[in-house]
Amino acid sequence: MPVSFDFPRPPRQARVVVAMSGGVDSSVAAALAAQTGAEVSGVTLQLYDHGEASRRSGACCAGQDIYDAKTVADRLGIAHYVLDYESRFRDGVIDRFVAEYARGRTPVPCASCNQGVKFVDLVAFARELGADCLATGHYVRRIVNDGRVELHKGADPRRDQSYFLFGTSREQLDFLRFPLGDLPKDEVRRIAAGLRLEVAAKPDSQDICFVPDGDYAGLVKRLRPATEAAGEIVDLQGRVLGAHRGVVHFTVGQRRGIEIGGQKEPLYVIRIEPDQARIVVGPRRALAVEAMRVADWNWLGEDQRDVSVKVRSLAPAVPAVRDGDWIGFASPEYGVAPGQAAVLYAGTRLLGGGWIAETITASESVMDAAAA
Repeated sequence: MPVSFDFPRPPRQARVVVAMSGGVDSSVAAALAAQTGAEVSGVTLQLYDHGEASRRSGACCAGQDIYDAKTVADRLGIAHYVLDYESRFRDGVIDRFVAEYARGRTPVPCASCNQGVKFVDLVAFARELGADCLATGHYVRRIVNDGRVELHKGADPRRDQSYFLFGTSREQLDFLRFPLGDLPKDEVRRIAAGLRLEVAAKPDSQDICFVPDGDYAGLVKRLRPATEAAGEIVDLQGRVLGAHRGVVHFTVGQRRGIEIGGQKEPLYVIRIEPDQARIVVGPRRALAVEAMRVADWNWLGEDQRDVSVKVRSLAPAVPAVRDGDWIGFASPEYGVAPGQAAVLYAGTRLLGGGWIAETITASESVMDAAAA
């Protein structure tokens, strides 16, 4: 199927660089680019030690994925480059993830990766090759509205990845293309199968790419052993209820693993105090947040005040009001934790976002009403 890449010159004279992770999405993005008649090159990032990466499964940018991307590029008849970004990825993504976890915060490494290694460095590489644009397999839409380039949610709500791209700058958005934004995943796989791409049935990557086994605590403990120190579990009044085996095992909003019985209500992690190796727990209503301060903004919108906001990738966007760095929720919101990304929308349009720096707990009257 033809997809417009909005080239600034005739397709036969244009150059496209495609970020190829070795999965079906980026492979189809490369195939659609090649169908335009433009000169297409694929580029894959090596983000791990190759010997270690070759043993991983369920992760992107690993040894097998580099091979798969090369195989697809060969079938499409396009050039393929592999860039060793292991040290940049470790410094900009893995170390930041571990540091945030150790501070008792809830990091979003995929957004950090897109803000740094994937877009900043790949855009620079594509420009060095003289490309007219960099294409990726993300499920988002780039829409030109009255001469203004906007970023919108993917047409398939089950696959929308806009939450992770809130850090995309205006300059990057001018250069980026997202050919899968209007497609459902099933159609992408059908295209791959029709082109006989070896990755047509390849499973999607799961979890965080550098923790394919899902053991986040194991990674953090290895790099920050202090997070494994035992400590107290206390209630909101500071009364000691029990002990834990390390703050590394907890995130705000967590219920499982607290292992304290005899309470009138189920207990949730309300706050983590890593300097004291202390976990503060309470009833679910104590997690209700009425406002949050957001730092390190990236803004693509205008002066919108009435917005909708997502604080987790899989959560629905909820009504809110933006006032400078502060976002006030129309109704108390749960699962809001420092370190997460807050991403703002106007309908399907992504307005921008930043990192949650602090939250304001909902008033007692509001919490009591929520508990009723």
